[in-house]
Amino acid sequence: MAARIMRFAKNVTSDYQALKTMSEVPVRCIVTTETGAVLPKPAKMQFGLLRVLLTVLPGLYLGATISKEGAAFLEENDIFVPDEDDDED
Repeated sequence: MAARIMRFAKNVTSDYQALKTMSEVPVRCIVTTETGAVLPKPAKMQFGLLRVLLTVLPGLYLGATISKEGAAFLEENDIFVPDEDDDED
């Protein structure tokens, strides 16, 4: 039992050290070249918000439709029928 606890403690310690090392990795944003010249601005994605909306909204609609149909199926087959008492406050 003690050996198992020691192995567990060793694994936890090594995992912690790995996470600590990963968090200490420096992050640099390069804005100049080696000679000191300023780099040009990065390319801006056109219609970025529109692209996000065109991706997210159909997914939300599809998920809501699947949920609605699933709830209707469960209620139709008497698998799950909400009680009338549930709506009282």
